[in-house]
Order: sequence, then C-alpha cells, then structure tokens
Amino acid sequence: MGVRSEKVSFEGSAGTLAARLDLPPGTPRAFALFAHCFTCSKDVFAASRIAQGLADQGIATLRFDFTGLGASDGEFANTNFSSNIEDLLAAARYLAENHEAPALLVGHSLGGAAVLATASKLDSVKAIATIGAPFEPIHVSHNFGGSIHEIEAQGEAEVSIGGRPFTVKKQFLDDLASHDPAADIGAIRAALLVCHAPRDEIVGIENATQIFVTAKHPKSFLSLDSADHLLTRREDAEYLAGVLSSWAARFLGLGRPARPQTKLRPAEGDTITVETGAGKFTTYIEAGGHKLSADEPLAYGGDNTGPSPYDLLLASLGACTSMTMRMYATHKKIPLERVAVKLSHEKIHAEDCADCETKEGKIDFIAREIEVTGELDEGQRQGLLRIADKCPVHRTLHSEVKIDSRLTD
Repeated sequence: MGVRSEKVSFEGSAGTLAARLDLPPGTPRAFALFAHCFTCSKDVFAASRIAQGLADQGIATLRFDFTGLGASDGEFANTNFSSNIEDLLAAARYLAENHEAPALLVGHSLGGAAVLATASKLDSVKAIATIGAPFEPIHVSHNFGGSIHEIEAQGEAEVSIGGRPFTVKKQFLDDLASHDPAADIGAIRAALLVCHAPRDEIVGIENATQIFVTAKHPKSFLSLDSADHLLTRREDAEYLAGVLSSWAARFLGLGRPARPQTKLRPAEGDTITVETGAGKFTTYIEAGGHKLSADEPLAYGGDNTGPSPYDLLLASLGACTSMTMRMYATHKKIPLERVAVKLSHEKIHAEDCADCETKEGKIDFIAREIEVTGELDEGQRQGLLRIADKCPVHRTLHSEVKIDSRLTD
C-alpha cells in the first residue's frame, strides 16, 4: 500500500473548509500543513505533488482550500490575508485535535507569506518552507492591474486572475497593507527554507532575499533554477518534494534513529537489533556504525516504516553481488560501467525444483536478475555472471550455517 489521500473537512474563518490529508503507508512520523498559492486550490499540481512527496517520506500532510476557494464555504470577496491566517490556525487545530499538531508548515506564493505570518502563533512548528513567496503580502495586488483605482474609488471591482473572475474589495487591500512581514518573520523560532526560482516572473527573486535576510538562523535557501512560479513542470515539483522532505527530516528529528535502551553493546563488526516500541514490529538496527530501521508490511500487521527482514536479506545479496562483480571487473580490466540487481523471494514446492536436493515440503526460492552495462562482449558478460555466484553472501546462503543463541543476564 502506498500513499493514501483522505477527504476531510473542518470549520474555518467563515464556514466549512474542504481538505485532503495525505498519509504515508505506515504510522506518520510527523504532520505538516500546506498553504496553496493565491486563488489556487488544494488540488493544484504543486500542492498535491509536494504533499504526496512528503507523505511518501512519512510526513502526513494536510492541504485545504482557503475560504471562498475550491470546495470550501464562503465568498472570496469577503476574505483577506487575516482570514487566511485564521484558516491556517483552524487547520492546525484540526490536526492537533484529530491527529498531531503540525511540526512543518509549507506555503506556496501568498500561502508562503501566510505561513510566515502564522508560524510564531504555533508552538508545535519546528520547520517552515516557503515556495515563491512574496516578502510583503501587498505584493499580490499586482494581479489587480488597473483595477486597483476602481477598487479604491468604488470599494470593489471584478478582476481576472488566471482567466477566472474574482471580486476584490477595498478591505482586502487594506488588510494586506496592515501586516508587518518583518515583525512576523522576526518572531519565528523555527528553521526556515526559502525556495525560489531566480527567473520567477510573478514574484521576483528579491522577495526571497528579503525573507532570508530578515529571518533568524537556522535558515537555508534553495534555488528552483528554471522552474515557473506555479511549478507546472512535474520534474520541478518532484525535485522540490524530495529536497524538502530531506531538509525537514533534520529539523523534525526524523534523521538517524537513536538506539533504544538495551544492555547489549556491539563491538566492532557486530550488528545489534532492538525493538523500538513505536510499532508492533518496528526494530532499530545498528550495523557497521550505520543506523536504520526494519519493520513488516501493513499486510502482516506492521507499520511499514522500514524494510522487512527478508527485504534486508535480499538487499544484502544484491549488494554483495554487485560488489563482487565490480572487484572482478576491476581486476580483469573489464569495461563494466554499472551493475544493477533485482531480487525477489518466495516459498515454492520442492518438487517443482528439478535440481534441488530437497524433494519434499517447501524451499526458499530467490530470483536474481542482473543488469550489466558497458562495452562488453559475450565472454565478459558470462564471466561476470559466473562470478556473481561466488559472492560471499551467496556462498553463505548455500553453505551450512550454525547459529548459536543464548539469553543474556
């Protein structure tokens, strides 16, 4: 089972807000809140792709339609920047009351300005990311063009944004101008990642500079290169989702797991595994100084927070296979460019294996498919295939293994 998206709703500043909660396959490691761009919706490509990318890394993400937009209640004409902040606070309350308070805020365009204005009001927030955000909320008024004079004079006007008509009232402009972004950003006590495309034609790069300079450390800047303001190219949204999830993991405490309490102390060359207590099967692993987790899939009652024991076994065989082939190619000066190994495991009836010694019951069957690239002749390819069977892990699996188990004091 992969990332799943659930429809949810909650009360906002002026009625019910429509939302989606993107959830990881297993137990969420943290919760995030995503604020979409001006007059957009929760389902705009950038919002959905980034939310799903975060969920894929274990960070459940709530994205919602601001009041008067998408499937949410209310009239856009009666909203303003302050109501956006109220909606964000309502979304944070929904998460806190039904799941867990958000540790990460992500805002796109004016949504980025909104999360900057909201962050200091939420004690749970540890990290914030803005995407193409303006420094001053009033920047969004450039979308109104020559209609600003009509809005000022008549109290409201209909403007076209993205080919859609919106009624904008004078109170909207007044509210935008009333906010002090320097004060809001200066009050933030969380890590900040400012993401901006240098050639953004909607919100200039100078806005990212102002946000970055005003913010306190820790802060980082990510250039989105040639991306457009709405991140309409799939590769741009996917790149940002990957970087964002990796960056956030550090500040949300989702990096290398800490060793749970145990009397066992591994010496050099030892491997240690300890139940974490975070799930039914979740297990901490420390091997060769490296820390990782193991678990079982959801179908077997686990939380799918890491590879299963058999996944790790196959990974060990695959890694050993490619390393052994690499050493052989280097020694023989074979122009091997890259090795890729795909493995699968299943139990089969012994009678279905013609060349197996066991003839009754079931046996373990591992299928190993090896891809080699490079200017190789057939003799070299066959030589590499033969050496694959000589990898140490392969030999261990085929040899007699004695395991001595004892309980510690």
